[in-house]
Amino acid sequence: MSDLRELYLEMVTDHAKNPRHRGKTDPCDCIGTGHNPLCGDKIVVTISLDGETINDVKFDGEGCAISTASSDLMSEVLRGKTIQEAKKLFQGFHELVAGDGTPESVPKKLAVFSGVREFPMRVKCATLAWHTLIAAIEGNKEASTE
Repeated sequence: MSDLRELYLEMVTDHAKNPRHRGKTDPCDCIGTGHNPLCGDKIVVTISLDGETINDVKFDGEGCAISTASSDLMSEVLRGKTIQEAKKLFQGFHELVAGDGTPESVPKKLAVFSGVREFPMRVKCATLAWHTLIAAIEGNKEASTE
């Protein structure tokens, strides 16, 4: 577990300081806004689709290091996935950070977030982008971690 913890610190720091997927997709087929009232994180997730396939995902807004890193890695992992695959990844990620999921149930880049479940207050930070993504896909426009 020590290696996973080190990788977590490295990945969160890197993606929080240097997000690769910040901005807005062009074209923008789906958009959602998310808010974590507990800590004040606010993000916007935009999605570019080709039918049922996600061409691009980007995010913008203000959030803590965990929220920003999770948003950035989510955007990276979802490119080329179908909407159904994205929903399945959301479920796996949510179970990983908030329930009984295992690191093997998600792509390795996301597995580093497994330690978040040890800090219940941070679960909402890690899942904000994912809730916002699902809201955008389902046309709800707004998501909250409450």
